[in-house]
Amino acid sequence: MERYGMPLPWVGLVVALAVLLQQAISILQGGGESFPFAIWQIAVMALGLTSLALILMPRRRLAFALGFLFCAGLLGWAFWLQYGEGLEPCPLCMFQRLVFVVIGVIFLVGTFHQPGRVGAWIYALLLLVAAGVGAGLAGRQVWLQSLPKDQVPACGMGLSYMMDTMPFFDVISRVLEGTGECAEKAWVFLGLSIAGWTLAIFVAIAFIGIALVRKD
Repeated sequence: MERYGMPLPWVGLVVALAVLLQQAISILQGGGESFPFAIWQIAVMALGLTSLALILMPRRRLAFALGFLFCAGLLGWAFWLQYGEGLEPCPLCMFQRLVFVVIGVIFLVGTFHQPGRVGAWIYALLLLVAAGVGAGLAGRQVWLQSLPKDQVPACGMGLSYMMDTMPFFDVISRVLEGTGECAEKAWVFLGLSIAGWTLAIFVAIAFIGIALVRKD
């Protein structure tokens, strides 16, 4: 589909780059600390990532394989930050890692399955559900990171300790409440924290899964 002679993915990429430039100027001038601004910045980044993926997207089987490798690379990078750089993940981060594992498995199964149009829709729905859960977790963390320091929750128990001492659904409830560790921005790139980037990636994966239905 094209608009004014230019394919829509290219339009999305150009718009995302233009808005990111404007946001970079705003950040340099001291703006960009509120939650709405963070969500706007993440939405623009998600648009850019989705548009770039649509421009470069190969046939379905190869795209599934690349999706698996992408998730594996993200997990490898997360473990490097943890064990190489000493950035300990908070409980919300651990749950988001688990979602990336699920998404990676979906991509891996799709690589060997070689689904047709109906099967591709099933994989798209699975990716949409998994990415939606991940986006909810990441969005919660982005909100915690936008809170004023006097409103940030206190630091809590580690995830492994909670799993050993609390019922499973109580652990989920406690993790979703968030803790002081979840509000920390230990790593920032282009104005986005790790949670901001993962939220943008989850949104992009949801759209990419649907776009793969048309890639025979």
